[in-house]
Amino acid sequence: MSKSANGRGAVVYAAGGVVWRENTPGEVEVALVHRPRYDDWSLPKGKVEDGETYLSAAAREIEEETGYHVRMGRHVRMVSYDLQGPGRKHVHYWSAEYVSGEFTPNHEVDELRWLPIESADSLISYHLDRKVLKSFQTLPAKLDVVLLVRHAKAGRKSRYKGDDRLRPLEKVGQAQAEALLSQLLLFSPTHVHSADRVRCVQTVAPLADELGVDIEEEPTLTEESYADDPKAGRHRFRDIAQSGGIRVVCSQGRVIPPMLKWWAAQDGVKLPAARNRKASFWVLSMHNGKLVAANHVDSPMS
Repeated sequence: MSKSANGRGAVVYAAGGVVWRENTPGEVEVALVHRPRYDDWSLPKGKVEDGETYLSAAAREIEEETGYHVRMGRHVRMVSYDLQGPGRKHVHYWSAEYVSGEFTPNHEVDELRWLPIESADSLISYHLDRKVLKSFQTLPAKLDVVLLVRHAKAGRKSRYKGDDRLRPLEKVGQAQAEALLSQLLLFSPTHVHSADRVRCVQTVAPLADELGVDIEEEPTLTEESYADDPKAGRHRFRDIAQSGGIRVVCSQGRVIPPMLKWWAAQDGVKLPAARNRKASFWVLSMHNGKLVAANHVDSPMS
């Protein structure tokens, strides 16, 4: 993806990842790729294509360059640099745990090496990639993850005649729910939860169908219940997050921001600015039950 920068050259957007594996507990290796075109060693990355999100582009580029299927995790950082001609490039990197696959040399990458981070830091060709590795090292590689989703578009409450608990997704919302599926699957989720509102359940129904699991309804995570008893909602959400597996939870716009603000304050995490649009979601990373990182992923159809 690129666009004009008011006559100052193109702005190019790219995405990639720190691909890692843990051979023995506490011993992490990362994957570096060699590109014969540039004769360099770097982290896998590539340009965002039209219609892609940064997240999906990162997973695609990792698979194309390495042959690996990965489990996406926290957003590590974004780096920017000037291009050789007029213009600038912005690259977003995610933590990406190796799951399966084998590397085969190809026209873009002719060699791949798994290295301890210290060795990778010495081999890597670019100082910005070293910055990404340094940011990756600020937290343990292996983190527990819960995905907190705001339901997709369901039209205006004032225009719906009937019990608002039953208000369904509108056509755009249904498309958002389908588009969310591919984004959420990148994290290898195992369980699906939802506030007991039809629009919330319908938002994560495509995911539950794909995984072949039931949606666990959560009465304490509706706007009405949360307003009446926020403590119950907070405790229930933290219980879900700490229950094992990779859980997806769908809730509402007047629950998610205040609940995250409370949890972040409890564990000393700074939340990034986010508009919390419908069909967007949060990637919440935990270590030993404590929130250590919170990253927002905008709606795939924003």
